[in-house]
Amino acid sequence: MSTFDNPFDPNKSLHRGCTCGKHANQADHNAAITATPNPTDEEQALNRAVESSVMRSLFPEDRTRRNFLKAVGVSTAMAAVSTFFPMAAAKAVAADPVGPLEKKKLKVGFIPITCATPIIMAHPMGFYEREGLDVEVVKTAGWALIRDNVNNGQLDASHMLSPMPISASLGIGAQQQDTYVATIQNINGQAITMHNKHKDNRDPSNWKGMTFGIPYDHSMHNLLLRYYLAEHGVDPDQDVQLKVIAPPEMVANLKAGNIDGFLGPEPFNQRAVYEGAGFIHVLSKDLWDGHPCCAFGATRSFVEENPNTFSALFRAIASATVYAHKKENRPEIIEAIAPANYLNQPKIVLDQVMTGRYADGLGNIITEPERADFDPFPWESMGVWILTQMKRWGYIKEDIDYADIAEEIFRATDARQRLAEMGLPAPETNSKKHTIMGKVFDPTKPQEYLESFEIGRS
Repeated sequence: MSTFDNPFDPNKSLHRGCTCGKHANQADHNAAITATPNPTDEEQALNRAVESSVMRSLFPEDRTRRNFLKAVGVSTAMAAVSTFFPMAAAKAVAADPVGPLEKKKLKVGFIPITCATPIIMAHPMGFYEREGLDVEVVKTAGWALIRDNVNNGQLDASHMLSPMPISASLGIGAQQQDTYVATIQNINGQAITMHNKHKDNRDPSNWKGMTFGIPYDHSMHNLLLRYYLAEHGVDPDQDVQLKVIAPPEMVANLKAGNIDGFLGPEPFNQRAVYEGAGFIHVLSKDLWDGHPCCAFGATRSFVEENPNTFSALFRAIASATVYAHKKENRPEIIEAIAPANYLNQPKIVLDQVMTGRYADGLGNIITEPERADFDPFPWESMGVWILTQMKRWGYIKEDIDYADIAEEIFRATDARQRLAEMGLPAPETNSKKHTIMGKVFDPTKPQEYLESFEIGRS
């Protein structure tokens, strides 16, 4: 059952097939998650989390708990439990911070794209303030600058592309710096957008000789575009040119004809349609539904030197991410993140991205509610997949232990514990299988997966 539900309700189940226990499987749980109470009500969430933990311990079998509750009634049951377990004290302990914040004034970087929504919205909507933090969210021009400013301490933590903590930790392209993925920010939320002159050239196998924009080498955008091209027989290193272009400059470059298309973050795919510069060829969701895009990252040194501050920062951003997941909250969020100091985008563009009802530039109105979504859990299997592709394309040249590196950087176990402390659901495992363009990726067999591709540098 959900930690937000009443464990003294005999009609609720504690032990069934999803993370909250109310649904037959995790898919049904995900479909119904917007109906759960608002997790930003910390007191209620913590109280339910404590009560649920106690009742699970006392009654491992749901049938026994139900029979007990039906026999004595809820009030008597609660009184009986409280006589031998200090429920009120446990709730008080759970509500208390683990200790004083080592640092209250923080600088957190972001690139002005919708992937950074939780980090951005947490500022105007009070998520940081509620945790006792004074956070300045710092709009930054590009990913290399984000990397450098995190490494030199100008930023305490930052919005990062999901592969960036891997490249930082392995010392690829810059000075080595152990860096963690604390949470995933958004899932899906990208697209391949093409110049209007290619409306009659939709077959990727015919794209040899073209030039495409990507926001950064160590990005999901680059890895997904390479995967997509290679699956259509196009070698991304030999048959096309890939140019690194800052996301805010992608539409201008498309308009000018400097690139034929780009795989980029939102809202710039929709902005290209809005400005009549291009059309949406395919959503990244249709390549890998639920793929990670951006993450909230921090260096190992920051986490270890400021554990209480980091915990508070995690709570603020995880709560914002869960809040952003709920579709009914999107209008309020759009109002918060649209202004010039944040995304500086027309609300109509953000609305099409965040609601999933959009014009594709080909004369169609598409409805795809999962076009952009938000889920904080950092699956280690996502890290393993990223590592296989970085190895595939020559960014990683030496032999590596995929599982060990992913476990160290994608902090799934830590995230599960912190989410549980907040009364928020989290998966019971750190890894799972993923399906990319119809091909199942098993994270326990990364080398076998890597060797299955005909095109690559490894």
